[in-house]
Amino acid sequence: MYNFYVTPDDKKILRELAKKQLEYSQLPIMKERIEQWYRHNELKGEKPMIHVEIGTFEKDIIPELQCQSETGRAIEQELYRNFINYERIDDDRVVPPYFPISWDTHFQLFGVKIEREHAVNSRGESIGHRFKYVINNLEEDFPKLGPTKYGVDREKTLAWKEFLENIFGDILPVKITNGCLYAVPTQDIVHLMGMENMLFAMYDCPDTFHALMKRITDDYIEYFKWLEKEGLLLPTASYEICGQGTFCFTHELPNEIPQDGKLTTEDLWGFMDSQETVGISPAMYEEFIFPYYKRVSDLYGLFSYGCCEPVDPIWDNCLSKCENLRKVSVSPWCNEEFMGERLKDTKVIYHRKPSPNFIGIGKDLDEEVWREHIKKTLKAARGCHLEITQRDVYSLGGNPEKPRRAVQIIRELIEEYW
Repeated sequence: MYNFYVTPDDKKILRELAKKQLEYSQLPIMKERIEQWYRHNELKGEKPMIHVEIGTFEKDIIPELQCQSETGRAIEQELYRNFINYERIDDDRVVPPYFPISWDTHFQLFGVKIEREHAVNSRGESIGHRFKYVINNLEEDFPKLGPTKYGVDREKTLAWKEFLENIFGDILPVKITNGCLYAVPTQDIVHLMGMENMLFAMYDCPDTFHALMKRITDDYIEYFKWLEKEGLLLPTASYEICGQGTFCFTHELPNEIPQDGKLTTEDLWGFMDSQETVGISPAMYEEFIFPYYKRVSDLYGLFSYGCCEPVDPIWDNCLSKCENLRKVSVSPWCNEEFMGERLKDTKVIYHRKPSPNFIGIGKDLDEEVWREHIKKTLKAARGCHLEITQRDVYSLGGNPEKPRRAVQIIRELIEEYW
């Protein structure tokens, strides 16, 4: 029924990579890093944790894929993603002792399929895209929005799991997992109507914008409760990804489904951000965005907030009121010193995102300038629980050793200044 296929040679390649992943997962350094992540996420860590996200520069660091079939290449790439950080970067990412897959669920806000137009380069690679908006005038188009659709294909998920197990299940277990609960309403709105329309709508038709935010919030909550009722929520307390470049290791949330029931949303990590509202005032964020975001985030056991947007303008009146907030993004556009003062001696982790320019521009890493950049963070975050995630590097400039060297320098500076 499902068109899953790999060649016999593909299978040999995938089995060797599965062996490699399992071997790495059993190394003593992995056990050590797991314990460090647990202590860190539970606010007992001795030093900052470090992670480099590779998703935007995979082509520069993952070896050329050897599988011939499309399915085989997708699996091959996923296996590399599970351990390439250890091989090539040596940050604190932990190699899992299994191959994770997720339930094949879908969530389609208002039943709208978001369509994009892509620009490609001479090699056929996407270098940009734009959305085909379905809302031009919120006041006029809001009544036309249909019900939100969601569901799960259990049969396809289980068939995919069985297919993978037949390839390498005797070597590397295949496990159905999920990441954190994820809701970013303002991104959904921009995909529906564009940023300019969204910002004007808050001014031109504030009541309708509030109604839009309420509907989106209600639908996310309804969807999460449906996942709960259907038994589709799985633990997020160990290797799982939590939002923007961090991991879920904690003893504060359940690490297994209770025998007498199902997990609830309060048993899981969650994530939210609102990069799209960086152009509005803190007062407008407090009025139009935060009440709805807090309704969603209150469902989570613990949650992480923020991506590239500066959070310092909305900290005092909004985010500081979230009692289950455990990590907050301190991006390159954020006032580091302000957030260091606010997060000192609190239960919220200072999740620093260094500028990607140092690793992402040019062939060579300017080590002296990089050192000063990281030293500034270590000074600003003194007294806080610090985590450093490098994100949004799109090219290594032909030098795949830059991320490893950048991590080495961070570790040197931690030893010297932390």
